Amino acid sequence: MPNADPRVALPVGERQYHIDLGPGELAEYILLPGDPDRTARIASRLDSIELERRHREFTSVTGMYMGLRVSIVSTGIGTDNVEIVVAEALAITEHPTFIRVGSSGALQPEMGLGDLAITTGAVRLETTTNWFVHDGYPAVADYEAVCALIEAAHRLGHRYHVGITATAPGFFGAQGRPIPQLPIRYPDLAEDMARQRVMNFEMEASALLVLAGLARCRAGAVCAVFAQRSTGDFVVGAAKDAAEAACVETGLESLRILADIDRRKVETGTDRWRPSLGI
Repeated sequence: MPNADPRVALPVGERQYHIDLGPGELAEYILLPGDPDRTARIASRLDSIELERRHREFTSVTGMYMGLRVSIVSTGIGTDNVEIVVAEALAITEHPTFIRVGSSGALQPEMGLGDLAITTGAVRLETTTNWFVHDGYPAVADYEAVCALIEAAHRLGHRYHVGITATAPGFFGAQGRPIPQLPIRYPDLAEDMARQRVMNFEMEASALLVLAGLARCRAGAVCAVFAQRSTGDFVVGAAKDAAEAACVETGLESLRILADIDRRKVETGTDRWRPSLGI
């Protein structure tokens, strides 16, 4: 059957054009790494795998993790890619929960390499979300996702920070990094964001938070600190692997906690979790 809306240039059928997945192939609890290779590393932690697929930069795995059906879908780099993944995931799921697990640059001096940054909201330096919402519309993480990520990091013993993220549309000029061959408009951008108590720079969170919120779905983000912008230090080697592992573990544990929250809501007949319900 032809697509009902000719503006949607998709092939006939239910399989999504970019992520190459159809109905039933994604779980309702979804981790979103950026790096396609990170999907395989996360998948190695699953107890069983029912599906593996790769199309373009979108690498997907669905399987079981400690009794919970989960999916992992890489987004690649940037908010434009996040738009594609979220739109296509929404088309083939019922009411998904999204947790981004990524890397970032810390802007506050107390943040160490390898620490975790849990996002409560994001400064929309990118323009992808402008095609959906007003310029002043906030990118806000779901409060259940934030609580689950904090609880997960605490349970696992990982050092973490909680606050505002800045989502940039690029890595160099868009984050105030100098480029010898090119002029940049805002060389003091990192300092400006830090003065405004922004916690970290990354490149995907605001699109995820805005789009999931518009769809009335939960979304949150946790990033490992790979760079400290105030000193110029980068994490390398085994320390980088450990930072990624901490981020991934926290993301997976947060999905388990969110599933527990969902069960408590069903048991108590409410659609809003509150701390007195327990998890």
